Amino acid sequence: MRQRPLLLHRAALATLLCLCALPAPARSQSASANPAPASVQGFNCSANTTYPCQAYALYRAGFGADLSAVGDLFGVSRFMLAHANNLSTSSAPASGQPLLVPLQCGCPSGSPNAYAPTQYQISSGDTFWIVSVTKLQNLTQYQAVERVNPALVPTKLEAGDMVTFPIFCQCPAAADNATALVTYVMQQGDTYASVAANFAVDAQSLVALNGPEGGTKVLSEILVPLRRQVPQWLPPIVTRNDVLATPPAPSPPPSATPAPSDDRGGVVTGLAVGLGVVGGLCLLQLLLLACLWRRLKASGRRGEAVVSGDAGRPAKSASGAVGGEKFLVTDISDWLDKYRVFKVEELERGTAGFDGAHLIQGCVFKANIGGEVFAVKKMKWDACEELKILQKVNHSNLVKLEGFCINSPTGDCYLVYEYVENGSLDLCLRDRARARRLDWRARLHVALDLAHGLQYIHEHTWPRVVHKDIKSSNVLLDAGMHAKIANFGLAKTGHNAVTTHIVGTQGYIAPEYLVDGLVTTKMDVFAYGVVLLELVSGREAVGDGGDLLLADAEERVFRGREERMEARAAAWMDPALAEQSCPPGSVAAVMSVARVCLQRDPSKRPSMVDVAYTLSRADEYFADYSGESVSVDGSGNDMQGTVSSDRHLGLQASASS
Repeated sequence: MRQRPLLLHRAALATLLCLCALPAPARSQSASANPAPASVQGFNCSANTTYPCQAYALYRAGFGADLSAVGDLFGVSRFMLAHANNLSTSSAPASGQPLLVPLQCGCPSGSPNAYAPTQYQISSGDTFWIVSVTKLQNLTQYQAVERVNPALVPTKLEAGDMVTFPIFCQCPAAADNATALVTYVMQQGDTYASVAANFAVDAQSLVALNGPEGGTKVLSEILVPLRRQVPQWLPPIVTRNDVLATPPAPSPPPSATPAPSDDRGGVVTGLAVGLGVVGGLCLLQLLLLACLWRRLKASGRRGEAVVSGDAGRPAKSASGAVGGEKFLVTDISDWLDKYRVFKVEELERGTAGFDGAHLIQGCVFKANIGGEVFAVKKMKWDACEELKILQKVNHSNLVKLEGFCINSPTGDCYLVYEYVENGSLDLCLRDRARARRLDWRARLHVALDLAHGLQYIHEHTWPRVVHKDIKSSNVLLDAGMHAKIANFGLAKTGHNAVTTHIVGTQGYIAPEYLVDGLVTTKMDVFAYGVVLLELVSGREAVGDGGDLLLADAEERVFRGREERMEARAAAWMDPALAEQSCPPGSVAAVMSVARVCLQRDPSKRPSMVDVAYTLSRADEYFADYSGESVSVDGSGNDMQGTVSSDRHLGLQASASS
C-alpha cells in the first residue's frame, strides 16, 4: 500500500524533469568513492570534484525578512534568490519559510575544506558563535570562522569589523548524479527519509553523500542532491518540521475503467498527474511571458531585444563564466524598468559592425544610436556580477550604465554606458599636449572626484563594494574634466574576503592582496595612492623597464625630513606642471596623502572619507597663493617655499622605510 504513492510520486517527478528541466552544464568530474561528512571545519575538499561550482544552502526566513535582506546577508542579489525559489522579487516570505540561497562554492588553494565566503559586519554583542548559530542558522561553525579569519581575535571583535563567514558547501562529483548540492541543517524530528521526500530524492543518495544516518545529529550539516541546475518547483510551503516540501499534486480525474492494482497502474497514474502538473506550469509560464511582453511593449521595446533567440531559452555562457550561471528573461525582467534594453542590431549599426575605427580601448566601442553617443562594452562572458553591482550604485563620479543587451546564440553580452568625452586619465597624462592643458588645479579636482566616487562605493553600499581595479585607465574624464570611475568587471561585494585568484594590474596591486589574497576596501585606497603619484609625476605606474613609480617616489620624495617635502615634490613632479605656476603646498599635500594611502600595513591607510576631506583642504592653497614656486638647489635643500605637515591635513603619516 505504501509503494504505490512512492511510484506515483517518482513517475510524476520523472515526467516533470523530462519535459521542463533546463539542460545542465557538462562536468568533468570523476566519481567520489567515499562520503565526506561535515566536521566543525566543513566538508572536505575532494580530488574527484571540480571547483568552483554552483551550490545552494537552505535558509529559513526570519520574521519580517524580505528577499533583499536575505540576499544581503549572503551577498547575493534578490533576483538570483527569487529565481532559485521560483518567486517574484517582491515576494515577502513567511516567517520560517525555507529558501534556497545560491552560493558560489569553492575550495581555495591551501584550504582543506570547501566553502562559500560570506561577508558580515559585526554589530555590538556579536561573536563568531552567535552569528554562526543565529544569523546563519548553523550553516557554518565558529571554528571554521576562526580559521578563515586568522587576523581577527575572536575575543576582541569591535562593531564595524568585517568578518568572512565560510558557508559550508560542496561541489558534486559525477557519481552523485546531481546538478548541484544543497547544504541542509538537520532539525528536530528530521530523518533522511523525511528530508529526501521533501527534496524528491531517495534516502540512499543522502547516505552516499553523508554516511550512515546514525552519525547525523540535530543541527549538523548534510548535503542533499538537486537533480536540476535551477530548481523549478512551485513556491515552497512550510511543513510540520519546517523543511522544504513540494505542494501536493492534484488528484487525477476519475476514470470509467478501474485502475489496475499492480505497480504499472501506479506508473500510468503518475504519468497522468505529471502531465497535468506540466500543463499547469506551461500555462503559468505563458501568462508570465504575456505580462512581460506587455511591459516591454508599453515602454517601446520588444521582448526579443532582451534575449536574441527564444524568449524562454537560457543564454549561452562562456566556458570561463563563474559557476556557469546563465541569463534568463526572468533573471533580468526586474531591471527592464531601470535600464534600456538594446537590440543587437542597434549596437551593430551604431558601431559599423564593431569596426576597429569605433574601438575606444580594450573591448569598448563608441556607438551612435538614434543620434545619441554611447560606449559599448562587448564581452564573451557572463556579466551577471557586474550588472548586480551596477544596479546598486548611482553617483556622479561613477560611469553611468545606460542599458544592456544579451545575444544568446553567440554568448555575447553587451553593457552600454554613457559616453565620456575626454577618454581615460592615463591617455591624457601620456599625451604631452593634453597634459599641459590638465593643469594642477584640474588634476587636484580629478583626485577629489575619484576620492568621492570611491567613498560612495565603500561607505554607501551594502554589502560594501570593492572595485579591485582602480588605475588611471579606469578613470574617465568628461567634457568638463570631471572624473568618473569605470569598469566594474572585477568588482566584488563584501569585505575581508580571501581569494587565491589574484587579478589586477601590476603597479597598483596592494601587498596584502598579492601575498594573502585579502580583498578589502583598503586595496582600493592603495591603488588610489598610485593614481595620485601619476597625477603629480605624469608618469606611468610601471615604466618601460618595469620600474615601479611607487619605488621611485619612496626613494626620492617620501624619504627624508618632512619640512623638505615641498622641494622634493617640486623636483619630482610632471615637467608639464613645472612650466606652470602651482602652489607648492598643494602638491606636497597630495604627496602626503599618497604616502599614507601607500602604507604597507592596510590598517594604517586612511579611509576615503579622510582622503576626500584632506584633498578639499589642499584645494584651499589656491585661495592665498601668490604665484611663487619652489626652487631647489643641486643638493636638494629648500631655497624657498612653504612647509606642509600631515598634521595640518588631518592625516597622521610616518615616512615609509
